[in-house]
Amino acid sequence: MDADDRDVLAGARVATRLPAQDLDRARRFYAEKLGLEPVDERPGGLLYRCGGAEFALFRSTGASPGTFTQMALEVDDIDAVVAELKRRGVVFEEVDVPGLRTVGGIAEVEGHYPSKGARGERGGWFRDSEGNLLGIGEPVY
Repeated sequence: MDADDRDVLAGARVATRLPAQDLDRARRFYAEKLGLEPVDERPGGLLYRCGGAEFALFRSTGASPGTFTQMALEVDDIDAVVAELKRRGVVFEEVDVPGLRTVGGIAEVEGHYPSKGARGERGGWFRDSEGNLLGIGEPVY
């Protein structure tokens, strides 16, 4: 395999897809709790854009196990975002496992990717109306 074959996806855009058993319920959650409205829709799907990236909710008979972060949003002020989302009724996960413990819904995560220039991250997790586990993160410089 030569270099041209290996980088075939290097210019691709990442687009997350999240399953929703009830698309109307999911639309309400994303609007009322997260303040997000779809920018486009098609039968069985809603398209959202945030910060130059996009994700879609799609009608599915399956459900996510919700055991891992399926999508994360990076913010500049996690304390303010978590406080506002809690005010809107979003319930943040409390985590207490070796190496990761949330306090008030926010964990201090050690280490970060060197290319991002941060020394760590603060993060929190919550589930949407469909059981998808979503994360909020703020790099720590």
